[in-house]
Amino acid sequence: MIPRPREQRAGDGRFALRPDTRIAAAPAARSAALRLQRDLAAATGFELPLLGESGLDTPPSAPGAPRPPGPGDIDLTIDDRMPREAYRLEVAPDGVRITGGRDAGAFYGGQAFRRLLGPDAFRRAPLPGRDWTAAASVIDDAPRFAWRGFMLDVARSFRPKHEVLRLIDLLALHRVNVLQLHLTDDQGWRMEIRRYPRLTEVGAWRRESQLGHGPESTLDGRPHGGYYTQDDLREIVAYAAERAITVVPEIETPGHVRAALAAYPELGVTGGPYEVWTGYGINDDVLNAEESTVEFFRNVFDEVMEVFPSEIIAVGGDEARKTQWALDARTQELMRERGIETPNELQAWFIRQLDDHLTTAGRRLYGWDEVLEGPLAAGAVVASWRGIRGAQVAVARGHDVVLCPDDFAYLDYRQSDAAEEPIPVGTVLALRDVYDFEPLPVGADDAMRRHLLGVQANAWTEHLDTAARLDYAVFPRLAAFAEVAWSAPGKDWRGFAARLPEQLAIYDAMGVGYRPLAGAHPWQQRPGVPGAPRDKAERLAELAALTADLLE
Repeated sequence: MIPRPREQRAGDGRFALRPDTRIAAAPAARSAALRLQRDLAAATGFELPLLGESGLDTPPSAPGAPRPPGPGDIDLTIDDRMPREAYRLEVAPDGVRITGGRDAGAFYGGQAFRRLLGPDAFRRAPLPGRDWTAAASVIDDAPRFAWRGFMLDVARSFRPKHEVLRLIDLLALHRVNVLQLHLTDDQGWRMEIRRYPRLTEVGAWRRESQLGHGPESTLDGRPHGGYYTQDDLREIVAYAAERAITVVPEIETPGHVRAALAAYPELGVTGGPYEVWTGYGINDDVLNAEESTVEFFRNVFDEVMEVFPSEIIAVGGDEARKTQWALDARTQELMRERGIETPNELQAWFIRQLDDHLTTAGRRLYGWDEVLEGPLAAGAVVASWRGIRGAQVAVARGHDVVLCPDDFAYLDYRQSDAAEEPIPVGTVLALRDVYDFEPLPVGADDAMRRHLLGVQANAWTEHLDTAARLDYAVFPRLAAFAEVAWSAPGKDWRGFAARLPEQLAIYDAMGVGYRPLAGAHPWQQRPGVPGAPRDKAERLAELAALTADLLE
């Protein structure tokens, strides 16, 4: 099983799932029971009745009232003495019992039971001639980290809603419990904001896209775009919640904003004209420092908070070049009025305005580690992507952190040095590189252990422009990430490799176009598309230089 459970003990015999098997659920476990009922019905064709806490969905006196749960049934309960996401799965020939610390734990127990039924339990329609049995066993399990995240960049390459929903099913398979949606960037604005309709009327579309990376890259000549309505996003949030996943929205500020500037040029320093960027990388355009621009984004985040119930709201904060601020007379005037001496301090001021707004609304700001260039509210959370230096600085200041260093967590990076590896960008990040990452090595101090919420894998989509490219880049590396995020410390590569074929069989059943362990299929290659591979030592030195000014 991937991720590896804390404890699994084999029993005697097998449990047989039959058409007359019933699912009984305590009220607090009913959502998890409904999810299990629907998943099993899709794969097996069995319409398994769902019983209430008393075992009866109809009054006992009603004609034809069902019998209480008994031998051969599946029973879901909640034990609030257990951690929220912990579960105990007991499979015996005469029945199945799933106990969760809360509904999330009961859901994970149900997913573990599906795994014991075999890969076909993850299909969406039944196949003929299948016997549905699970080996008797007891699994006691709980996650290592509370935050087990995945960031999907839908700004560079828009992914239609149905693809996002499919991804959520795959994240649930790996017990990932946070989906960060990178909704805005230079290349597109993907969330409907009703107060500012031009953000999607103009900002959601670009005339073409960069093809490849590096000096030999070209433009593809194909228009690209799309956005989610607020109801689309509410649907995504609800779908994810049914699978124990919280969706965290990200709206980029004060850099990576060319799409917003194309829609509302008055937000920029130069006044434009701007267009939604067709290139990739970092450009000089940033938001201006006018109070009206800050108010614009306060209003944007108000609508974001209406749609997303997540306590944590991401504001970006990364890779904002300060050149325009340093050269602009109006920006320098505003800095003097506010007692701000440097452009770095100005970015910190901007982020703090949003931080205060989110804090007043009862939310917590989440930003890439560049937000540490200035003070933050106590509740702010920092995503440490430029190595672990950001995490160390954030913890020293008392902030919670999420580790997503690019040499472990960037699943868009190339997976080998082979010539046929499609679009070679970044450093090599092979399956074992992901698996070998240890977020809390021996010697990690108590402060880091207290403040480390967890880990996150990121998929930036400059070069993941189709669902097939995303599948290839993410899977099966996400399986290795899942063990880092969920399983207890201690690496066993041979054990993981021995369990991996079963995971790949589940991918096959779910229709995932993963990267074969031996390398890309011919149809997964992208010959002629240039890349810009990086040496890992060179990249680590660059990150050390970029974070040198982060002071504890």
